[in-house]
Amino acid sequence: MRIDGSGTLRANCVLCPNPGPMTLDGTNTWVLREPGARDVVVIDPGPHDERHLERVARTVQEQGSQVVAALLSHHHPDHSEGARYFAELTGAPVRAVEPGLRIGGDGLADGDVVEAGGLELRVVATPGHTADSVSFYLPADDVVLTGDTVLGSGTTMIADDGLSAYMDSLYRLRDLVAAADVRALLPGHGPICTEPGAKLTEYIEHRESRLAQVTAAVEAGDRTADAIVARVYAGIEEAVVPAARSSVRAQLRYLAKRGDIPAELGED
Repeated sequence: MRIDGSGTLRANCVLCPNPGPMTLDGTNTWVLREPGARDVVVIDPGPHDERHLERVARTVQEQGSQVVAALLSHHHPDHSEGARYFAELTGAPVRAVEPGLRIGGDGLADGDVVEAGGLELRVVATPGHTADSVSFYLPADDVVLTGDTVLGSGTTMIADDGLSAYMDSLYRLRDLVAAADVRALLPGHGPICTEPGAKLTEYIEHRESRLAQVTAAVEAGDRTADAIVARVYAGIEEAVVPAARSSVRAQLRYLAKRGDIPAELGED
C-alpha cells in the first residue's frame, strides 16, 4: 500500500519525491476510485513538483479515468502548493477547508460526503496539526486517510493554539476506529498503519507524556519555549527545532489553560 498500483481496493498512493525531516520519505498523494468506475478523487496533490503532478495525472489518464475532484487535508505547501497546477492539468476542482485554497470547488466541512462514481468519502474534522486539518473516512475499505494528523512514523507538529483541539481529534479518531472497525490509517507521510487503535492510543499517551515532561521542566525552573525544547527535546535535529518549539508553545498554552502551570507561561 505504499507505491503506485498497490494497496487497498480503492486507495492507491503515488509518493512525491520530496523527502525531508518534516515530510519523512515524501508526501503521499492518494488516488481513490471505485472499482470499475471512471471518476477519480485525489487527496493532497502535493508540492509544486511538476513531474510528480504530471505523473499522477498521467497515471489516471492511462487507466482511462478522469480526476473529478482534488481534496486538501490541510493548507501546508507540501500537500497543497501543487493543487493549482494539478487543476490545470486535469480540469478538476480543488476542495479545501480554507477558502483561499479552493479552485472552482466547494469547501470541506465536518460531516460532508464526497461522492464520485459510486465512491463515498466522509469528511472528519481533525484540527490540531493545523486549524483546517481534516481526515477522510472511506467506509468501503474501512480506512481513514489522516493527512498529517497521524503520520506513518513519528509524531506530528501541533499548531501553537492547537493542542486541545488535537487531543480531541485523536480521541475522536480512536472512537471512529473502534466504532467502525477501521483496519488501517493512510497517512500524509510515511507507511500505512495497520493497527490504528494501537497507533492512536500511542499518540495520546505520547502527548500526555510530553505534557508531563513540559510540566516537570517548568517546575525545574525553565520559563521559555527554547529552554524547554533544550531540555525535553535534547538531541533532535536542528531542522525540526522550530516544530518542537511550536509544539512546546501549544503545550504551555494547554497546561496553563488547564491550570497545571502559571497562566503567564501560556502567553506569547
